[in-house]
Amino acid sequence: MTTLDSAFAPKRCIQEAFDADEHAQNLTRWQQEYDQLSPGSFYGRLDEVALETMQVFKEYTGQALRQDCRVWPNSLWIGIPTTRQGTRINGQPLSLGEVMCRPGGRDFELVTPETFDIYGLVIQLPALAEATQRQGVSLDKHWQERPRRPAPKETLNAVSFLIERLLTSQTLTIASHIHQDILLMALLELLQAEQPSAELPPSYAHRKEVVDRVKRYVDEHLDGPVTMEELCQLTHVSRRTLQYSFTTILGISPLQFLRLTRLNRVRRALRAASPEQSVTGIATYWGFWHLGQFAHDYKQQFGESPSQTLHAKTL
Repeated sequence: MTTLDSAFAPKRCIQEAFDADEHAQNLTRWQQEYDQLSPGSFYGRLDEVALETMQVFKEYTGQALRQDCRVWPNSLWIGIPTTRQGTRINGQPLSLGEVMCRPGGRDFELVTPETFDIYGLVIQLPALAEATQRQGVSLDKHWQERPRRPAPKETLNAVSFLIERLLTSQTLTIASHIHQDILLMALLELLQAEQPSAELPPSYAHRKEVVDRVKRYVDEHLDGPVTMEELCQLTHVSRRTLQYSFTTILGISPLQFLRLTRLNRVRRALRAASPEQSVTGIATYWGFWHLGQFAHDYKQQFGESPSQTLHAKTL
């Protein structure tokens, strides 16, 4: 009986985090930033396996999030959530039987619900091209443009089963290239059929642009209060249209977006604080002048006080 060299076995990594943005940094080679939307303590877990030309993972997050993401260049990411209710990619709600699909090197945005599980598979594009040529299949030429794509239920179940089995196997004695070939065959089945997603409503593009313009403006003015009147003037829309735009694209109101964005920025600042910085100084810098209300809102959102976050940073 031949013993396989351990150098050829897949490399597995399991990481846990109790802060959303710390969790975002755990996925190898991705560029990500997570804002926590739902209130309470955060817990996240990432199970990841590195193959020769693939990255395979399962991610669990216990709170609703807004995620700014970018996959590593010259690659393709497929995301298969276990539940699609409340999931949005680039403001588009995910329907039953759809997966998410994004090329590497491009920014995209996810909004995910509480208690969210997702299987992820990233493959290097040269490896994908070689596999399609070898198998004699052709892929949907629009796959880079569409963030959602429908897939047969049987194929989705097969890919999810293969990923789950790879991540939970007690032994990884099969060589990496064998795992990869098995997953590649399932991936090709998922990608080759040209099945356009449901048409977006005519209002989608305008509402997405309204939200994107607000996000850019808020990023430049986070150190002071931003009013609804300013945002309406900026986007040239009424308060009602502004409200509809945010609830359609992000699932939250403009006021919730402003409040949660600043709270998450404060949390990042507290976690990155130098020894001489204080909660008061950081909170007021980010525009929170009523410190008692800020401390209450912060603890309700993250399950700990601002001072606990700052203290944990210095431990």
